[in-house]
Amino acid sequence: MHLRIIILLLTILIMGGNMVNAVVDPDQIKERTSFQEAGPYSDTIDIKSDVVMVYGIDPGLPDRIKTWRDKGYKIHVMTGVAWGSYQDFLYGEYDGVDHSDAGQMDRHGNEINHGPTVPYMCPVESFGKYLCVGVKRAIDAGAEAIHMEEPEYWVRAGYEEAFKREWESYYNEPWIAPHSSVDAQYRASKLKYWLYRRALGDVFKFIRDYSKEIGREVKCYVATHSMINYASWGIISPESNLVLIDGCDGFIGQVWTGTSRTPNMYKGVTKERTFETAFSEYGVLNNLVRSTGKRMWYLNDPIEDNPDFCWSDYRMNWESTLTASLLYADVWRYEVAPWPSRVFNGKYPKKNLRDAAPGEEVEREGIPASYATELLTVMNELNFMDQKKSAWDCGTRGIGILVSDTLMFQRSDPSPSDMGSYYGISLPLLKVGIPAEPVQLENVIVKNYLKPFKTLFLTYEGQKPPSPDLHDAIAKWVKDGGVLIVTDADIDPYNNVKEWWNEAPMSYSTPRLHLFEKLGVSSTGTHQVGKGTVIYVNASPAAFARSEYGAKRVVDLAKQASEINGSDWRETSYLMLRRGPYVIAAGLDETEGLPTKTIRGKYVDMFSPTLDILKSVSLKPGSRVLLKDLSKVGNEPTVLASASKILELKVSDNKMRFHSEGPINTTCATRMLLPEAPKSAFVNGEKVDINWDSDSKTALIQYPNSPDGLWVDINW
Repeated sequence: MHLRIIILLLTILIMGGNMVNAVVDPDQIKERTSFQEAGPYSDTIDIKSDVVMVYGIDPGLPDRIKTWRDKGYKIHVMTGVAWGSYQDFLYGEYDGVDHSDAGQMDRHGNEINHGPTVPYMCPVESFGKYLCVGVKRAIDAGAEAIHMEEPEYWVRAGYEEAFKREWESYYNEPWIAPHSSVDAQYRASKLKYWLYRRALGDVFKFIRDYSKEIGREVKCYVATHSMINYASWGIISPESNLVLIDGCDGFIGQVWTGTSRTPNMYKGVTKERTFETAFSEYGVLNNLVRSTGKRMWYLNDPIEDNPDFCWSDYRMNWESTLTASLLYADVWRYEVAPWPSRVFNGKYPKKNLRDAAPGEEVEREGIPASYATELLTVMNELNFMDQKKSAWDCGTRGIGILVSDTLMFQRSDPSPSDMGSYYGISLPLLKVGIPAEPVQLENVIVKNYLKPFKTLFLTYEGQKPPSPDLHDAIAKWVKDGGVLIVTDADIDPYNNVKEWWNEAPMSYSTPRLHLFEKLGVSSTGTHQVGKGTVIYVNASPAAFARSEYGAKRVVDLAKQASEINGSDWRETSYLMLRRGPYVIAAGLDETEGLPTKTIRGKYVDMFSPTLDILKSVSLKPGSRVLLKDLSKVGNEPTVLASASKILELKVSDNKMRFHSEGPINTTCATRMLLPEAPKSAFVNGEKVDINWDSDSKTALIQYPNSPDGLWVDINW
């Protein structure tokens, strides 16, 4: 109670007394949920997250911040790193130097733009210092944290004059066209990677120094896609290298329908596999920070950047990405929407435009009321994912796939690598219920980082080890009892780039040979190494993606490794995680011969706009499930779930009272656990209907949301 009073008084002081009558959430300081928005406050998007990330560092930022602060939000600021309204930098207004040649450009002389007049930037040395000017404006306006979004350099870029100068400075030699050889492409990628690390390093150093100067701690985060998505799309970003930057406090892991619907190949079929791709994307982001002490938010976007899909498509894919994100119990903070204005105020076609006939006019519509209610229910429920207990029901666990940031380096001419080198291993395992995680290769030197894994897959097809010391850590893990499965045909042309494994004093034709020397392995087959085992298969993992035989071979290798390390081998047609009272599950398609799982009990369906009570849930192929288990919530009267933020919940005698807050023009559904059938329910003094379920002892009421909040009274 004392803590609540202190927080309330501090909030009132900070806001100049504007919130004297407000209901305050004492848990808001945990920054559990957030969203980003470029405009000022609006009651149509007042979704009641803990944090708003006000977008942009332009002169109008302080005024926009004030509108959100006055409504009780914690204030962070986000701005683009690779792109933004940075014309004053481009055309010399900032430092008197014309930087118009710093826009990224492809080999044909085409600018690579984020918008008509917004180029992706080559971050020349003064660019980081330029960003610091806007960041200072944000801090002076009261930002508690800064999020630098999407440091991105396209693989097909590197032909702009600014990059040529950076090449000459970095390599001390004339620029070489990246497409001219695999070595030039790899070196160009390394430089792009380093340039954005330099820019962010400058910004984070400034924030740290300025925070000390003003006596106020300001956190620094990076909002970034997963490395797997960037590799798929042909983008370079410093990713794991950012973990090492002094002052980087963590990340927003940007995974959503737009990234995860990128098609991939399994058993020779290329198509969208949103859930499976999202599982890998969230997984590599989790392993980016795991064991480092850095914070991670997961992004969940109810729609996507492409405005040509219908609401049912967005909804189906959002449920898939959300489910995938919740299967990583290490992460319990979420960005619930990047742009709520485009969700709750936008209009989208009534059917996917790609399904429309040529010339067909497709009418657009706003968000269906049922989807809005479902979204708000889940957005509010994400505040409670910091659960101390979790339990899996799935295939064999403890299996990982080593991946490196260098997966991004080999994705362009003259010999672009095949993403099948990753998906050829990951999809066969995931499709039989094995939650194989992508494991960040650069982090294997972190203490206890490999401890959760009994089996690791590794290939240097499509990626390379950035330093030889990584092999020492892998060799130690094997000798301590791990099983390493190496599948590599040594046919990747990037084995020949000028790198540490083939430069004096080393002279290995592939980096694999250096690792095998550390392990004492020289041939294919199964080899005992210390207490562990190495299984070497001379085969291309990308080839595994092209056939049913290839997929089976991957599963057989994992099964063999499990037999060696004593793991119980299990295959399932689903993935399911119990996370406190929550049940998160996905039924897998393209999976044959495995029984369908049925969950029985009493559950609240979080994907239902009326919060239905379910007694039996079948995890059929393609199903996505988020439930609250009534057997795990106790017997005391409480609110089980709501499409609003519930505050000041009080229960006494035969009454329940709480404050319910949500954006205007949306419908709130609230389900409560009660000891007996309610006699009446009132919302701001007006009587409302009650739907009572005697079997579950739960009641449902529905009413229009209000940003200012409504007092709800239940009597029984």
